Amino acid sequence: MTSSRLAELPGRPCPIAAAIEVVGERWSLLVVRELHLGARTFNEIVVGTGAPRDRVAARLKSLMEAGVVERVEYQSSPQRFEYHLTPSGEELAPILTALLKWGLKHVVAPDDPDREAYRSATATRGQG
Repeated sequence: MTSSRLAELPGRPCPIAAAIEVVGERWSLLVVRELHLGARTFNEIVVGTGAPRDRVAARLKSLMEAGVVERVEYQSSPQRFEYHLTPSGEELAPILTALLKWGLKHVVAPDDPDREAYRSATATRGQG
């Protein structure tokens, strides 16, 4: 896992600022979400996030450098890889759940027809 020195961060240095340096870039948490939900291939991550391919590639690279994601070869000829969360990446699951719950409560329109599926999913896991 990449380490940061708090004094090297701009503004008020704190662990939140250090964490945002790793997962605060646009698309990073969505890449983590997709891996948490079971996506493994680059194409699955692109489809699930809706992000441009170059953005997904950049986020995967930075998340691998930070020790959040690992790339594993699953075929040698032609060479193919899949992506997995590291134990550090798995520890982001409660943050994803908290963002999901916050988004349902404060952001998603009350009349959104897809809203209930997410409310049901969090209740099924005992989180909603």
